[in-house]
Amino acid sequence: MKIPLYQIDAFASKLFEGNPAAVCPLDKWLPDEIMQSIAEENNLSETAFFVPKGNGFHIRWFTPASEVDLCGHATLAAAYVLFSILGYKRDKIEFDSKSGTLTVTKNDEWLVMDFPAQPPVSCDIPNEIVKAFEITPIECLKSEDFIVVFEHEIDIESANPDFEQLKKLDLRGVIITAKSFRYDFVARFFAPKYGIPEDPVTGSAYTQLAPYWASKIGSKRFSVKQLSSRGGELYCEIVDDRVLISGKAIKYLEGKIKIKT
Repeated sequence: MKIPLYQIDAFASKLFEGNPAAVCPLDKWLPDEIMQSIAEENNLSETAFFVPKGNGFHIRWFTPASEVDLCGHATLAAAYVLFSILGYKRDKIEFDSKSGTLTVTKNDEWLVMDFPAQPPVSCDIPNEIVKAFEITPIECLKSEDFIVVFEHEIDIESANPDFEQLKKLDLRGVIITAKSFRYDFVARFFAPKYGIPEDPVTGSAYTQLAPYWASKIGSKRFSVKQLSSRGGELYCEIVDDRVLISGKAIKYLEGKIKIKT
């Protein structure tokens, strides 16, 4: 059996930026253990698999350690593969997923994802977060992840967390964020217990960050920079109970996986 494999830099306008994701289009689902092994072998933060379903596709995402319910950058990468490589002709792609229906629309070079908003709620700062960072945050919230707010952009840029402490937390990961001078806000994302010490650009994080920052600065549109070593820029907008997340993507490699059956 030969399985197509594409590696796409998502939230990037040129190679070696943004967040690399693997994408494997399938005719039908492989056994879960095979998809998990492929994701582990790829050793990227996410590998997306999709199969045709009606007029759209069913999509699933695997980290090197486990399957997850929602992933933004790998969804963007999958849409790029469909639009730019596999010749998908419509302007909008519908993905059925564990997080409901997700759509991606092509707008010139931009791909616009329509995701459900996940507004965070305030919570006490877990001791593990206090121990993980050298600077005490000014606020902590939670939704899919912990959202940890610092006072200054430099606090985000210079953060060097203790991953062993973050592994002890009971949510998917930890997003750190602060206001920015050049952008509306900046962020970084850590999910070490899922085999992702730091994710370069995390689309799903903005389903939580956009509602939070909307409550703080009174805007529904945001220009954002994720301050990982690779870096990535994106735009997000709140529309009712959804968040539109826009970014670009570019192909890094194309190949095939040969599996004996």
